[in-house]
Amino acid sequence: MSLIQLENLTRHYGARRGVERISLSVAEGVLFGFLGPNGAGKTTTIRVMLGFLRPGGGAARIFGLDCWRESKAIKRDLGYLPGDLHLPSWMNGLAALSIYGAVRRRDLIQPGRQLAERFDLDLRVKVRDMSRGMRQKLGLILALAHSPRLLVLDEPTNSLDPLIQQSLHEYLRHLAAKGHTVFFSSHSLGEVEQLCERVAIVRDGELVADESLAALREKAGYEVSIRWAEPSLALGLAPPEFLKLTRREGAVWQGTLQGPAHRLVDYLAGKAVLELTIGRPDLESLFRRFYQREKGGAR
Repeated sequence: MSLIQLENLTRHYGARRGVERISLSVAEGVLFGFLGPNGAGKTTTIRVMLGFLRPGGGAARIFGLDCWRESKAIKRDLGYLPGDLHLPSWMNGLAALSIYGAVRRRDLIQPGRQLAERFDLDLRVKVRDMSRGMRQKLGLILALAHSPRLLVLDEPTNSLDPLIQQSLHEYLRHLAAKGHTVFFSSHSLGEVEQLCERVAIVRDGELVADESLAALREKAGYEVSIRWAEPSLALGLAPPEFLKLTRREGAVWQGTLQGPAHRLVDYLAGKAVLELTIGRPDLESLFRRFYQREKGGAR
């Protein structure tokens, strides 16, 4: 079942484009990564999903419900951590859980205490006395305490130390294994790569990728590094058509191989090669390909 369904979603801010005709489907029980730099359209998409903004065109549905007209019903089973979390300075963690529980008509104190133990947060400390990392932990606890069917996290590990990040990742995997869905928006490419099964990438308000990491890597081909025995060999040879060089300096070739790796091995047979590395690109490399201009080409 598709828990999130966006169809040709469009939202402008006057003459400025927020998002343009984004279509996206997120299945139940998935750890889904949503990537893009500042201004790409991530926050606009999330705000439409949460019913904070009305779509200018297209449709957005969660749990089969319209995100604008039925936002209240959607929020009953949704947890959200914004990228710019603000909490009243007088509030401590216990008061926050009590207020959130009253709004949701559920007792969140006990599940909140369990999460606070997991994330090492003293719930008696007031927000005004918390570090940024402590406030982030409290935001996570408030988003998670009611065990939502869908969890929307915007840059959730900002200011968290590595051990707490690891604990959060383990907990999110646990939730997904139980059928909960996590929509994880982040700038940390390595983190998304470790955690998420599928990713969507937005650029300038448009969706430019939406598939599994394995499929993205398959499309991207292989990253190749060749070190020749002599610079003169590297300069005197023409690369085969299936190898697109991104660096050609001295005795080193670096580039992208399209097609099976054995084609390159066959091409190099009998040639004076000192080192050869062939591997699938990591998420950071894939992301750069979507956002960086190549010399003489478009983005």
